Amino acid sequence: MSNNSTKLLFLSTLLMGTILSISSNSWFGVWMGLEINLLSFISMLKNKNSMINESSIKYFIVQAMASTMLLFSILLIQMKYTMSWEKGMMSSVLISSSLFFKIGAAPFHFWFPEVMGTSEWSNCLMLMTWQKIAPMMILSYCIQLSNFIFMVVILSIIIGAMGGLNQTSIRHLLAYSSISHLGWMISAMILSENIWEIYFIIYSLLSLILVLMFKQTNLFFLNQIYTASNMKPEIKFMMFLSLLSIGGLPPFIGFLPKWIVMQSMIEMNMTSLMTVMVLLTMITLFYYLRISFSALIMLYTENSWSFFISNKTLNFILPMTTMVSTMGLVLTSALIFLY
Repeated sequence: MSNNSTKLLFLSTLLMGTILSISSNSWFGVWMGLEINLLSFISMLKNKNSMINESSIKYFIVQAMASTMLLFSILLIQMKYTMSWEKGMMSSVLISSSLFFKIGAAPFHFWFPEVMGTSEWSNCLMLMTWQKIAPMMILSYCIQLSNFIFMVVILSIIIGAMGGLNQTSIRHLLAYSSISHLGWMISAMILSENIWEIYFIIYSLLSLILVLMFKQTNLFFLNQIYTASNMKPEIKFMMFLSLLSIGGLPPFIGFLPKWIVMQSMIEMNMTSLMTVMVLLTMITLFYYLRISFSALIMLYTENSWSFFISNKTLNFILPMTTMVSTMGLVLTSALIFLY
């Protein structure tokens, strides 16, 4: 009971920190909200497992560095430093870098797969979705179109694609996928606030479905999916339907935000950047397709891990997953008719 009440307390302060950051009208209010958010999340990461404690220390060090960087750039703006720092690119790059550090965008991504790989599924979901809201909202207020932002977008998609190719851990795979999606979200942020918000909502919804499925089936590694003789084929099919959706395969709903971003980028004459992004995202889709085909077609008889599958909750999750993933077909068809 005490454990649940502690988690509830930290969860409420976590929400409060995010809301404070988003609604603040001063830079110090933003910094304070991010600090409250950080301390609350570290308390939720703590566990008896030494690996989880190690990841929480890594998370704390990186976030503390990012916070120091943000505070330093805020002080430079507040002091109205000479050489027109408040108007120039330098303060903007410093603030953007500290926020990219916080969300785990490349080239500041190194901590993200490490922390994800040793966290529980519920904490992984928080890292992929809620923990990105406050820094990304603040980033959308001060983002400027520059070579630095283009570099971050391209690097995030490259690292997200290459990093996930030889992964055996599902949590690492989702971490690299998240880095790739960040590249798309940042480019959507340059275009319009509404576009990146639509992208983020759809991504969060698909992440929620996947994490619920992996949590209920107690899956952490790809070998477990391959060797699962007691897993029904329809459960596997629904699981990979969601994986392909988050990878952005048409006509699933995961393709919809990517389509909106592509169309907006073409309208803004950013065709070269969009082409590079699409080609690199094909690699991400390739490893999702490879996993799906291997797990559904190949037959494994050896059992490396034994694990328990609860079918009770899956009865509710499966139809929900199908509905959300195939909704993309209806939405994209409707959009074609509209255009």
